[in-house]
Amino acid sequence: MAKEKKKKLGNLNYVFKNIILPRKWILLLGLGIIVINRLAGLVLPYAPKYLIDDIITPKNFELLPTLLLGLGAAVLIQAISSFALTRLLSVEAQHLIAELRSKVQQHIIQLPISFFDNNKSGALVSRIMSDVEGVRNLVGTGFVQLLGGLLTSILSFIILIKMNALMTLYVLLPMIVFGFIAAKAFGYIRPIFRERSVINARVTGRLTESLGGVRVIKGFNAEAFEVGVFKQGVLDLYNNVKKSLTSTALVTSSSALLLGVATIIIMGVGGNQIAQGAMTIGDFFAFTLYLGFLVAPIVQMGNIGSQMTEAFAGLDRMEEILETPTEKDETKRVKKLHQIHGKIEFKEVEFSYDEKTPVIQNISFTANEGETIALVGTSGSGKSTIASLASSFINPNAGQILIDGVDLSQVNLTSYRKHLGVVLQDDFLFEGSIKENILFSRPDAREDEIQHAVKYAYVNEFSERFEDGLDTLIGERGVKLSGGQRQRLAIARAILADPKILILDEATSSLDTESESYIQESLDALLKGRTTLVIAHRLSTIRKADQILVIEKGKIVERGKHDELIKSKGRYFDLYTYQARI
Repeated sequence: MAKEKKKKLGNLNYVFKNIILPRKWILLLGLGIIVINRLAGLVLPYAPKYLIDDIITPKNFELLPTLLLGLGAAVLIQAISSFALTRLLSVEAQHLIAELRSKVQQHIIQLPISFFDNNKSGALVSRIMSDVEGVRNLVGTGFVQLLGGLLTSILSFIILIKMNALMTLYVLLPMIVFGFIAAKAFGYIRPIFRERSVINARVTGRLTESLGGVRVIKGFNAEAFEVGVFKQGVLDLYNNVKKSLTSTALVTSSSALLLGVATIIIMGVGGNQIAQGAMTIGDFFAFTLYLGFLVAPIVQMGNIGSQMTEAFAGLDRMEEILETPTEKDETKRVKKLHQIHGKIEFKEVEFSYDEKTPVIQNISFTANEGETIALVGTSGSGKSTIASLASSFINPNAGQILIDGVDLSQVNLTSYRKHLGVVLQDDFLFEGSIKENILFSRPDAREDEIQHAVKYAYVNEFSERFEDGLDTLIGERGVKLSGGQRQRLAIARAILADPKILILDEATSSLDTESESYIQESLDALLKGRTTLVIAHRLSTIRKADQILVIEKGKIVERGKHDELIKSKGRYFDLYTYQARI
């Protein structure tokens, strides 16, 4: 309970400092407009009293045009002010949503790799796009209407007290009961809105996964299973909405009860006072209409309160994301690498994804400037983990990784990664053209530099077969290309980046024999002058490496050049001769 209270207070503080205060002039202007709107609206309830008591009863019909002119002016002012208010605040609300989405996306994209390993991409999309939607009510017409409704109720209450204090006090009791019910309902509904965001993110995440993996689903005839999973998620969402509808229905029915009870009281007390001559018929009509102006904003505030509750629930979820430390939050990462030579040193490095299972242990090696270090070993031995550590995707639990003698844990990651190039086994391609994917590593590259990358990665060998050449669209994740073509495209992207340090994680594993022969020559050219860590599946591709590290169960069991390791007839010899037989 204390934690929830603290979160609410934190949200109120956040809303005031980051949402309300920067837009104070727009909101003040909106408040001014709604004051004018509501004051103009208060003219209408007085009109029947004036019509009955001052025009019809005494037969002063010459005053009728003045009354109609005044009413027309009031209606016109209301219409213009309503349009201005909606135009001003609705646009600003959408601007706020765009800003918050950008802010959340910017924060998420800077989170460490481990965060993405533990969260579905579809769920994150939902958090970026959906969680901030309700916040529009904090700046949009909802917030100002809440203040305007409060103002209207106060003014109407003052007028009603002056008109007939006794009747006004009678109708206060059902209004107090309604306020109590609404407060309880909104307190109950806020965690439901929070839970809805969680369910929605889960369902969206699974849907995104299933659409992306539709070939696997069809390949294993699993359509019925996926339909069942999604149906259950939608059912959970329905049950959540049903809970919230119960609360909102309670508020709505309470408002109807409030109006009914107030009407009965007015008819009873007002009828009695008219009979006694203490109240005119015009006074009765005016009182009834002003009471509507008192009650209607209160009922409206019930609906706005529901919207505000949804907004704060979205802020709770947004706060969870924004409080997650990014890679750049670490205060010790203050050293910037402007120019690097590319020397990499691992000193007794250890890493584990959990406390019980070490992935790599006591790894030490040095890759001097321009050298190629090959990592070989069976699947699961820890090769990719070493590559991830060198890429700064993860941080060691113990030991040091040095870049030109500087501890990588103290280095500003942006300054390091601009000198880094990575080609993964399953490298990611974006929907778009071949050229756009190559340009991803250097959007400002010249045309001759693009053609150089295309040539040395042998991308032109397949791009020229397409009618649109490099402008050919490759589909989501490059689905229209073969595995070897996607790999060559990824290598072209790395060539264009022109990095000082290069990480190749089984970069030739997806290539057929013909493609591999193309790529091997381009890789030889690519590796010159660069410090390179190569994870090799095909051992024939790393014979020229300056040093080969054989990794088994997270430890280096052998190291040396190809010929040296073959002569020693150890673990590398076994792996190499086994592949040769295959």
